[in-house]
Amino acid sequence: MRVPLSWLKEYVDVPLSLESLAERLTLAGLEVARVEYLGLPGADLVWDRERVLVGEIVEIRPHPNADRLVLAVVNYGADRHETVVTGAPNLFPYRGRSDLHLKVAFAMEGARLYDGYAEEPRIKKLKKTKIRGVPSRAMVCSEKELGLGDDHTGILLLPDDAPVGKPLADYLGDAVLDLALTPTLARCFSIIGVAREVAALTGQRVRYPSLEVLTEGLPAAEQVRIEIEDPTLCPRYIGMVIRDVTIRPSPFWVQHRLRLAGMRPINNVVDVTNYVMLEWGQPLHAFDYDRLAERAGGEVPTILVRPARPGERITTLDGVERELTPDDLLITDTAGPIAIAGVMGGAETEVTETTRHILLESANFHFISIRRTSKRLRLPSESSARFGRGVHPAMAERGVRRAAELMRRWGDGRVAPGMVDAYPAPPAPVVVDFPLGEVRRILGMEIAPSEVRRILEGLEFQVVPAGEDRWQVTVPDHRLDITGPADLLEEIARVYGYDRIPTTLMADELPPQFLNRPLVLEEQVRDLLAGLGLQEVITYRLTAPEQERKLYPPGLPSDDRPYVTLANPISQ
Repeated sequence: MRVPLSWLKEYVDVPLSLESLAERLTLAGLEVARVEYLGLPGADLVWDRERVLVGEIVEIRPHPNADRLVLAVVNYGADRHETVVTGAPNLFPYRGRSDLHLKVAFAMEGARLYDGYAEEPRIKKLKKTKIRGVPSRAMVCSEKELGLGDDHTGILLLPDDAPVGKPLADYLGDAVLDLALTPTLARCFSIIGVAREVAALTGQRVRYPSLEVLTEGLPAAEQVRIEIEDPTLCPRYIGMVIRDVTIRPSPFWVQHRLRLAGMRPINNVVDVTNYVMLEWGQPLHAFDYDRLAERAGGEVPTILVRPARPGERITTLDGVERELTPDDLLITDTAGPIAIAGVMGGAETEVTETTRHILLESANFHFISIRRTSKRLRLPSESSARFGRGVHPAMAERGVRRAAELMRRWGDGRVAPGMVDAYPAPPAPVVVDFPLGEVRRILGMEIAPSEVRRILEGLEFQVVPAGEDRWQVTVPDHRLDITGPADLLEEIARVYGYDRIPTTLMADELPPQFLNRPLVLEEQVRDLLAGLGLQEVITYRLTAPEQERKLYPPGLPSDDRPYVTLANPISQ
């Protein structure tokens, strides 16, 4: 999980240095594998604060000696101007204009930048030169030259509100925490999830984004129907309709955040689904509503979530036709499959440049079903990575509300009032009976009840006294890993600090030890064979139960196995 620091700070104040933050997170169980820097000290390319600035192109003149070059007059602060020779194609439409306010990344002589024409990353120092008879001692930069991406077809155009003269390192420089999360930390596969952890560790509060949506037009319930065949495989499925969306590139800052988080910007609609998935941890999918209506013969589309039929096929967004089995969960309409649930959408209903109306999906699927399908099809995705670790059904509504509003803002769409929400059996909140005496008994030290309560409430648990030295603790819905007192003790210990728990010697007597002669003999044989140069390898089995049955002793019933078997072997 890649967490841009600037994005994290949108939701929580970080009163620690980056090094201290990485250490605190690691000690609390969120291992920071590495910290990547962009344009700042520690990066492969550091943007010089004096030579790489936010500039503003105010005029573009024709080059006197070349049709494929132009002269850009750049204001780089304090009424300082420099004329730059450039061949960027995206500036040609402005040739001859002197009323411009194009914000750009401006680099002066002596700045170090990536070579935009080199296939492999190579840093060069900008020198004064003469291009077709015109001197040029500065340049306006592309994404590739700054290390922001691979695009070198034109210069990078910054948002209109970019401050002229500001060091680019202060405007776009960032640090990215690369977290090596274990499967038990599914709650942290989102920026908000990490923000919750930072808030608990530092005593801050999380600032959640608004989930208010401005709506208009025909209610969503009159535009789509949703049915779930098996609620154990799909506990919840929500659909919202957004009409008259304009497909275009996302705002620059959105694309920048997605790249820092390791995702490639596509267009504003697809970027919204990825942005909200990274923000909240809730995967989403956007269907072309007109294609659904066409497949429904002009009727109101009906979405059915069901297992695949034997031999059913679907062509996914990567252009591959895939054969499905009844173990795979599908999103279908009356004409057939339109997506592999929780894994990847179908090509038949994907959003394209001509899409105008959107059906936005936000659902919840059983984690084992998604994990099994993703593995069988060899089709890992950001969506399956999250569903495969577990997502609470409550997240579906938060995700779809946030995404619908962003599509309205970034795509000028009209969000239909309401949502179609198939939610057959909402789960009850998990409440844990927590005896305070367990803190000392398990952790071996006294922690003041006020401190214990502060830790739990900082993690968004609700604490209610229920008698002497006993609490009723309500678990927040994003914590699927909390089921009993031992889980709460683990939370208390890691936030309090494992390094603050004193080492104590065991006070009880050691139980009597007995020599295990068969085990000793086995270890001696291992040592002997290893000493002869042999290597021991423990592998997945290379046979099947039917073959192993031939090795049973005579007279042993076929259903009586003389060995321990795995209920869900990884080799099958």
